[in-house]
Amino acid sequence: MREQGIHADPESPREPIHIRNAEFKPLVHPEHFVSGVPYGSSMLEDSDMHEAPPLNTPDAYRTTLPRQHQTEVASIRSQREPSPSQRPVIQSLTASLSNSPDDNLRDVTSSSGDALSDEIDHLNIQHRRGYAILSPESFLQRRKNASIQKRRMDRVSQALPRASLRTGLCYDVRMRFHATLDEEDVHPEDPRRIHVIYQTLVEAGLTKLPEEGGKEDELMLRINAREVTEKEALLVHTVQHWHFLTMLPDLDKQSLLDLTRTGDSIFYNNQSFTCAKLSCGGSIETCRAVWGGRVKNAIAVVRPPGHHAEPHKSMGFCLFNNVAVAARTIQKESPQCNGTQSAFYEDDSVLYMSLHRFEGGTFYPPNPDGDLTFCGEAKGLGFNVNIPWATGGIGDADYIYAFQRVIMPIAYEYEPDLVIISAGFDAAAGDKIGECYVTPAGYAHMTHMLMSLANGRVAVCLEGGYNLNSISNSALAVTRTLMGEPPQPLHTVHATPKVIEVINQVISEQSQYWRCMEYKSINKRLSADKIKAKRLHDMIRQYQARTLFDSFGMTALLMIRSGQPTSPTFEEQVLATPNYDKADTLVLIVHDSADLLAVPEPGKDNIQTHNSFVLDSTHSLLQWAVSEGFGVIDANVPKFITPSEELDVGNQRVANNQTVDDPNMLMLQLWDNYIDLSDADKVVFIGIGEAYKNLLNLVSLRNCANRVVACINFIARMPLCAVNNTRDENVGHWYLKHSQVFVSETHDVWSQTKRLKVKYGTLVSISEDDIDSLVQVAYEPAIQFIKQKLS
Repeated sequence: MREQGIHADPESPREPIHIRNAEFKPLVHPEHFVSGVPYGSSMLEDSDMHEAPPLNTPDAYRTTLPRQHQTEVASIRSQREPSPSQRPVIQSLTASLSNSPDDNLRDVTSSSGDALSDEIDHLNIQHRRGYAILSPESFLQRRKNASIQKRRMDRVSQALPRASLRTGLCYDVRMRFHATLDEEDVHPEDPRRIHVIYQTLVEAGLTKLPEEGGKEDELMLRINAREVTEKEALLVHTVQHWHFLTMLPDLDKQSLLDLTRTGDSIFYNNQSFTCAKLSCGGSIETCRAVWGGRVKNAIAVVRPPGHHAEPHKSMGFCLFNNVAVAARTIQKESPQCNGTQSAFYEDDSVLYMSLHRFEGGTFYPPNPDGDLTFCGEAKGLGFNVNIPWATGGIGDADYIYAFQRVIMPIAYEYEPDLVIISAGFDAAAGDKIGECYVTPAGYAHMTHMLMSLANGRVAVCLEGGYNLNSISNSALAVTRTLMGEPPQPLHTVHATPKVIEVINQVISEQSQYWRCMEYKSINKRLSADKIKAKRLHDMIRQYQARTLFDSFGMTALLMIRSGQPTSPTFEEQVLATPNYDKADTLVLIVHDSADLLAVPEPGKDNIQTHNSFVLDSTHSLLQWAVSEGFGVIDANVPKFITPSEELDVGNQRVANNQTVDDPNMLMLQLWDNYIDLSDADKVVFIGIGEAYKNLLNLVSLRNCANRVVACINFIARMPLCAVNNTRDENVGHWYLKHSQVFVSETHDVWSQTKRLKVKYGTLVSISEDDIDSLVQVAYEPAIQFIKQKLS
């Protein structure tokens, strides 16, 4: 079929439209079509219409017509009148059907453009078995529908130039051939990973299987994967690494098993190199399709993953660093894109941002490069943003909090032209390697936020994630979001204290490079001012010491720290009542530094001192213990120890690191030098905030069970801690019987289905989230429990 033949000018020569041996010469109203084939319509191929019998034959072609198709002329008129609101589309249809063009040429007209009457049956068209049935009505109706569809598509594309584009999908079944040779080993990087994702997309109706016309999806545009070239791979990887991978197809099974055994969490077979090239090339084509405007965004369901692959070696299930190679390839064609840390650590044209489980460098890969202080080098300084999680169990609210506080503000300031997402679903709920709790809705919300960048140019490339059910549901949620479906609601919206702490540290570190981050000028002011600055947590503790001395006569106990420099934080860190060593009952209160509520000055780094308040949650408990005649020891465990060099003018800085003091050593010294030597036969432990874990360490390391009668802890929404039964296997049961742990009712522990072990103690739910309010609400039940144990 040729694409020309419909003309706007009725007086102009009309080129025929050939359909096998049939020919029409339609005259169409000029306002109902655009010259050429209607855009967006699916043109009929010859194979679609098979051997349709001819309907109109001029003299030149009369000899080729079968005899049964040569009929007398007929007049065809519509039996239905046109609607006043409808403009006729078909003005006339002229057919030459007899041997005599002069005598037998008649007009066959229709007064309506909607349909032709059933009188068309007398044309006596013979149906052939197995052939498509083609009539003037169906053909012209298709033309009309195509013209209408073209106009509709034009209007949509003009009004919504990007939203009218489809989402791209890259998938190639050949990538499943990369598999472990050990038949007994079910490896986490399972070939089924990409299959279950693709099958889930099919079952959701977002795409089709190949046998169902998978290349002609209405919703998604298929992007063909291809093998990465050596030239492209060498944009990131070394020549030695490329040559190593090229040897894999020729190695025998034993050699491949040896490489697998000596490799860094990697396996190989003879198809690994081909699969890795397809995975990397598919990622390139996905990014190129997004960058070139063929699709509005896209997802590449590819494997093996690439996020752990270094320029010089394979590791962590990864052979090529897919997104890094894709970014470099696109970058050669255009100025900006996104990538991965090792490839862009000294590059300011690429912003690399990563949220990952770190645990002080002990989680895979075990090195310090993922810490928040690694911000790039040379020109790339400040363009590397790490958000390292200190523990597992990170959920939706934590990731959303990180996005809102760090990821999106920096990304908005950077203004990228293209966003490439290394879609690691190992943080998904149910993944036993990542051990986090991100739901499909959480991934959808993060994707939705990233779609606001780079004019919506977002390419998602599959990386980790090893629970088949988790990755398929998560990938489905991400794909639906890419296609315009709004994310489902989140069930949790409060970030955990540990995550908030990490985010504040990241903000402090990145404030050196990004204007959108807070604390941007504090360090500059501290170094420029000639006035000696003091840390507020030290000043608050000094104030507490004076107040407690005036009220209860409490004085500081000497704590010896051999080999450690002096610090104002150590002064008056441990305070005691005069009778601490003589009283029959001794209460040890261990707590964090007092909280400070403050209102910042708008647009400044200052706070409004007249609108700042110190919250001391220990005072009511301490006052009760003194009124009962008990001895009291109050230990302050701050999160940061002020270094001695800050005593000099101009050496103060915003601190990111945690305390350099050893709280366990503090607790052991308290027990060995003071509590154990006192006359008290009954001891009560009270822990407030994160400092309570130091009490549990003391219980684990010393034989306290014969003197400690009660252990009260207030933790609100802070992480739970447990006693260690290494010294005494029964310490867990003792702790369960003698403890009350007051926890906020919104704590994650209440959503767990598994029963908690005895080593976590007896938990009590309190309807308060912040620690100060929780202590006040739990005060009465805590006092009653202590009195019960003392009696």
